[in-house]
Amino acid sequence: MLPVLILLTFLLPLGAGAEEIIGGHEVKSHSRPYMAFIASTDTNRSKNFCGGFLIQYKFVLTAAHCREISMIVILGAHNISAQERTQQIIPVEKAIPHPAYNPMDHTNDIMLLKGDSGGPLVCDNKAYGVVSYGKRRRITSGIFTKVVYFLPWISRKMKLL
Repeated sequence: MLPVLILLTFLLPLGAGAEEIIGGHEVKSHSRPYMAFIASTDTNRSKNFCGGFLIQYKFVLTAAHCREISMIVILGAHNISAQERTQQIIPVEKAIPHPAYNPMDHTNDIMLLKGDSGGPLVCDNKAYGVVSYGKRRRITSGIFTKVVYFLPWISRKMKLL
């Protein structure tokens, strides 16, 4: 559980207050192949970064607050600062935020990315949450959107695409 929480701190958006890791360790290279790095550009041409995870071929689950005008998903990366042969850089075909997402209080902060093909909370190899937001320099259960609650919506949307 601890390695997953440590990894999740890297996947929080900048400014979420979790940019540093205290007492953590690096996970084994490529031991989390389902992890996704999402890079995006907003209308001011500012770069933004989020995390997510592959839930099925061509579908990544992340947080709705990560939505921007131009987004790419990077899979197969261990060190995002280096060009690795294992990296796949995939443009996002469609971003589907939950219809009840509220950016003011971060409720329903969940989004599917599809085409060309948010950080998860994983326990016992099952996805339980998507990092939603954070204001303090710590990870707590309050910053995760509970995935199981959204399974019917996720299934419906994936069948339509």
